[in-house]
Amino acid sequence: MRTGNEPITARSALRLRFWLSLWGMVWAAGGTAAFAFADRAGWALACGLLLLVAAVDMALIVRHIRQGPHYQPGRDVPPYEPDHRRLPPPPS
Repeated sequence: MRTGNEPITARSALRLRFWLSLWGMVWAAGGTAAFAFADRAGWALACGLLLLVAAVDMALIVRHIRQGPHYQPGRDVPPYEPDHRRLPPPPS
């Protein structure tokens, strides 16, 4: 059931993002090694940069998971109600 405030109370699937980030890191590391072995420096650099981006994303995801239920609530935690003081007034 939609309540109309989903963009404000939306929750990120952090565990899914964690595993997708890990999968990307594995592929980027493999690509970096394969292109470096094949003497393709440009492609190895591109894969290395992608590995760096995935590692930073992984660090942020782990940080949010460790911050507790505000960022990763369980099924028993109801959605947070928005702070109506910060919302613009509804159109008339």
